[in-house]
Amino acid sequence: MNSGNVQRLNAVVAKVMAGMKPPENLTVTEWAEKRRRLSTESSAEPGPWRTSRTPYLREPMNAFTDPRVRRIVMVAASQVGKSELELNIIGYIIDEDPGSILFVHPTTIDAKEFSKLRIAPEIRDCPMLRRKVAAPKSRDSGNTVLQKTYPGGILTMCGSTEAHALASKPIRYVLGDERDRWATSAGNEGDPWGLAMARQTTFYNAKAVEVSTPTVKNASAIADSYAEGTMERWKSKCPHCGEYHEIQWKDIRYEYETKEVNKKKTYKVTSIMYICPGCTAVSDEVTMKRQPARWEADNPDAYAQGVRSFWLNAFVSQWASWESIILKFLNAVGNSRKLQVVYNTCFGELWEDRGDLEDEDSLMARREEYPAELPDGVLVLTAGVDTQDNRLEYEVVGHGHFGESWGIEKGIVMGRPDDDSTWTKLDEVLFDRVFHFADGLGLRLSMTFVDEGGHFTQDVRRQCRARIGKKVFCIKGMPGPDKPYTGPPKQMKIIVNQKTIGTCWQYQIGVDSGKVMIMDNLAVKTPGSKFCHFPKRDDYGPGYFAGLLSERLEYDAEKKQPWVWKKIPGHERNEALDCRNYALAAFKALSKNLDAIDRQLRIARGPRPPEGEAVPAARQQRVQQKPPRSTLRDYYDDW
Repeated sequence: MNSGNVQRLNAVVAKVMAGMKPPENLTVTEWAEKRRRLSTESSAEPGPWRTSRTPYLREPMNAFTDPRVRRIVMVAASQVGKSELELNIIGYIIDEDPGSILFVHPTTIDAKEFSKLRIAPEIRDCPMLRRKVAAPKSRDSGNTVLQKTYPGGILTMCGSTEAHALASKPIRYVLGDERDRWATSAGNEGDPWGLAMARQTTFYNAKAVEVSTPTVKNASAIADSYAEGTMERWKSKCPHCGEYHEIQWKDIRYEYETKEVNKKKTYKVTSIMYICPGCTAVSDEVTMKRQPARWEADNPDAYAQGVRSFWLNAFVSQWASWESIILKFLNAVGNSRKLQVVYNTCFGELWEDRGDLEDEDSLMARREEYPAELPDGVLVLTAGVDTQDNRLEYEVVGHGHFGESWGIEKGIVMGRPDDDSTWTKLDEVLFDRVFHFADGLGLRLSMTFVDEGGHFTQDVRRQCRARIGKKVFCIKGMPGPDKPYTGPPKQMKIIVNQKTIGTCWQYQIGVDSGKVMIMDNLAVKTPGSKFCHFPKRDDYGPGYFAGLLSERLEYDAEKKQPWVWKKIPGHERNEALDCRNYALAAFKALSKNLDAIDRQLRIARGPRPPEGEAVPAARQQRVQQKPPRSTLRDYYDDW
């Protein structure tokens, strides 16, 4: 055999041996950092792949090479690199662990666009992939727009309506892009995802990956898939308290200026901050994006079932500034279609179609500037206090004629309810406080209801008994549509160390009746009877309104009383609704004559000064200079 034949034989054998070479022991992350190059067409930062730019993708990528994981679900906002997750997985499969791939898109047009703009540049710019996928110009190369052939497998791309592509040959790998935009049925053959997954039955080492931006609550396929997995959220460490929390829209505070150019409103964001939901400390965007972060699972047991699911919003993206997100939101307010896009693609949240119910954004938009702590029209103040294991949350509400109300202050006192110092602080910020009108006249709280539910019932009862002179009462919420909103109080025992140390007064309130009243009042859009006013301040920000609108009335045929209040998905924090409910119940339970109170307020104010003239200093000082007990001024400061 001559040397030329030997060389040709060696070349053939080398190719055969190369095909038999086992894959390197790499994770998808390691493969991408070693071999992936980002293309100029699709990346603002072309060049070698760096996981440090998208650290939140490390776990989802590595889950693909975890032998115990068969399915990965990624719910993600825009500009966080979710497409790069799919591209890195595809590159890893072709180069390291080949098998046939079915890559399903909403439509065939989407599949073709993705192939041309993302798949083709990836293959071109990664030498290892370029060597394994034949050039598209060669005859019978097996490389077309919707099909790429490589040693050990074929990548097939199609739309979700193509039943013949979804239900024919066995496939080891199934990837689904933008699941929430898929057709509900592939022709007449049923659920496209179910058809695609059925093709993996014969593979013990099959893998499935679903990726999508979320869409509408109760109609989101990707949200349903997420709930079947580990339900992991990307949480950042607070630099102040050290706790880990997901950065969410409700915890972002901002200020902005508005001007009109050619009859078009334009906005300028002047300040942005993040409020830690744990300790309420303030941090800026740069600090939070540099903080340590990690995935935390709400349903870790799903790992044993082989399903890991992840949910990610744009607030952690290196390419989406918080200012850009806020501007998109401001420009969308008032247009539900535009708002849905912002909620889905920026906030990474499901959009809720509330029907006739109010939404957070419309209530935010109708906030107003108060001239003082107490706007004119307020006649009585009540408060509701919600008890949590590590804090007391409260709201002060002002009440006027015909059910008109004003949110006065929403606050939090950090500390355990069994700690006397927590209640001492609550005395300072609430029970002992005088709230003032613009003219200096002051009002105290007329009554406060404190929730005794939870782990500190006896402590709440003991503290309320000590404050009976300040008209502070404990309450017990009674769910059910047949429960009256308020009734006479009952005497309850206070038990410490299994011994009765006294009694206190407890009101039982029908919380469901209160929620109906609150939602009815929020639907009133014109100031006057039953209208709810809110101040334009941080304590009445997105988080407050998300909590106020955290529940809705739903029909459950399996219940004896079928209409029940349920938390809306994504609105787990309902303290604002509870506080408003308790404050309204306190007002309903209070014995009052609003006409008489209004007359007495007018007498206390005296004649109004002429237009433009300042309020006499003597009138403003009367609140500070406490008069004898029998005077009207003292009556109102104690009311």
